[in-house]
Amino acid sequence: MKFAQIIEFRTDHIDTFNANLDAWKIKTEGRRIPHVAVLRRDREGENTYLFLVEFASQEAAMENSGNPEVGEFVAALTAICEGPLTYRSLDVLREEDL
Repeated sequence: MKFAQIIEFRTDHIDTFNANLDAWKIKTEGRRIPHVAVLRRDREGENTYLFLVEFASQEAAMENSGNPEVGEFVAALTAICEGPLTYRSLDVLREEDL
């Protein structure tokens, strides 16, 4: 079953987030667990963002979480945020292209 995680955060430094993500992609090229990541901005929440990460399974997500570069990325994200990160872990029950 596919597994998704949503990380909600607030920051005035979204360009730094994007630069950190680009650097993480280069650093982990050829070694990272394949997954999809989508960054969204909350139109009604000032400087509020949702980072959706989807994996083939929860096991793949947990394997990815064990990667030291993921910990470094989360630490860098936490450093630029106003307040704590909010996590939601989700099983993907249905997916449609409509």
